[in-house]
Amino acid sequence: MPYEGLLHEVVEHNGVLYIGGIVPEDTSLDMAGQANDVLKQLAQLLKSQGSDISRVLQVTIFMTDLKEKAAFNAAWKAHFAAAHLPARAAIGVADLGPGVRLEMTATAARQ
Repeated sequence: MPYEGLLHEVVEHNGVLYIGGIVPEDTSLDMAGQANDVLKQLAQLLKSQGSDISRVLQVTIFMTDLKEKAAFNAAWKAHFAAAHLPARAAIGVADLGPGVRLEMTATAARQ
């Protein structure tokens, strides 16, 4: 973790998980690939905390190009069931690092 000693990957308070920024592990991928990468990481992190993707309450997505929202949305729909869609916001940013197209934070219920 490049920010070791500066932050926690996840913090819990009163049964709510606050998840810090997740970036793709493979920055050579296109937006859909990076979105799938980040969403898989989110699912794994939630599982390690005794939760799952259906318990996500809110997501904030930072994107370097909001014109790629359609590609992001295709990945999103593959990970979230219609009955369990969280609240969400997408924010355009200038730079997230070399090759990084998106970063995502989330809030989820543990149970």
